[in-house]
Amino acid sequence: MYSYRNIYLYFWNLKLLKFGNLELDVPFFQAPLSGYTDRAMRVLAKEFGSPLSFTGVLLDKIALHRKAIRKLGLAPQEDEHPVGAQILGADPIKMASAAAHFEKIGFDMIDLNFACPAPKVLRRGRGGAMLTDPDTIREIYRRVRDSVKYPVTMKLRIGRGSDSENHEKFWQICENAVEDGCDGLVIHGRTVLEKYRRESNWEILAEVKRKFPQMTIVGSGDMFEATDIVKKYKENGIDGVLIARGAIGNPWLFTELRAIFEGRDDYLPPTLAEQGKVILRHYEMIAERLPGIKGIRYFRKFAVGYCKRHPERKKAQMAIISVRNRDQIYAAVREWFGVE
Repeated sequence: MYSYRNIYLYFWNLKLLKFGNLELDVPFFQAPLSGYTDRAMRVLAKEFGSPLSFTGVLLDKIALHRKAIRKLGLAPQEDEHPVGAQILGADPIKMASAAAHFEKIGFDMIDLNFACPAPKVLRRGRGGAMLTDPDTIREIYRRVRDSVKYPVTMKLRIGRGSDSENHEKFWQICENAVEDGCDGLVIHGRTVLEKYRRESNWEILAEVKRKFPQMTIVGSGDMFEATDIVKKYKENGIDGVLIARGAIGNPWLFTELRAIFEGRDDYLPPTLAEQGKVILRHYEMIAERLPGIKGIRYFRKFAVGYCKRHPERKKAQMAIISVRNRDQIYAAVREWFGVE
């Protein structure tokens, strides 16, 4: 078992997680999640202990349309920093322009997504489809690097497929990134074709770090339980971990991780009433941008995550996701989470 005290002693000489000139005081942070990491989720992630958060993945062309940025509420606010943007695209010039614009509107770093396994993304030759084209990835990185001053990282998977050709191209991309001075590689331990099936392969992540010790390597995949996250971080010798699906409806994961890395034994799981208050606060932040039924519908996917801790998960979840207005969501949360 990994007691907080033993883990703290191991991390006594822990180095800061660094991306260029951006330093994080703990080696974990909130991942970019398409359709999830809006302002509400980013604010909660920070308040509960994440030192960095991101937008969801955004098409490069979105960054070039000011109306779209305003409508989607993408520009970061003062209470979010540091906050990064993640962009997706296949055209080096457009990606560079998008990165420059996101720097201009106040983001603190940019992440280039070459990992997304969504079929509609792959059909357009973006995201994980680009792992078969190391030369274009390299050109995109170089053009983005030349267009901005803030840190630039890349999100990868360990190949499009698991055959030797894809394996070789993955290593070529990593080698190019090191030679070009990339500020960090965030690597998900599955292939694109595996999507989220099977167990994430952390051995390859450890191998990348051993081969390129000078490169900041952040691991991703199956980050759900704090002790397991720390175990993966410790055993694989990487520089940090990315918390993705495990943080949906569970910002307390950051609190528990921070307690571990700071050597504290004072973390206590939230009570039902404490959970309920956060649920309502999350909903209210969403409702500021999406009032009425739009906000209710959008919030349902977060409610599913929040209800996973409830002793009567299915009943609580059904009660919350079936509501149609603000009064009903308050009534449901009060009933099932004991919020006064």
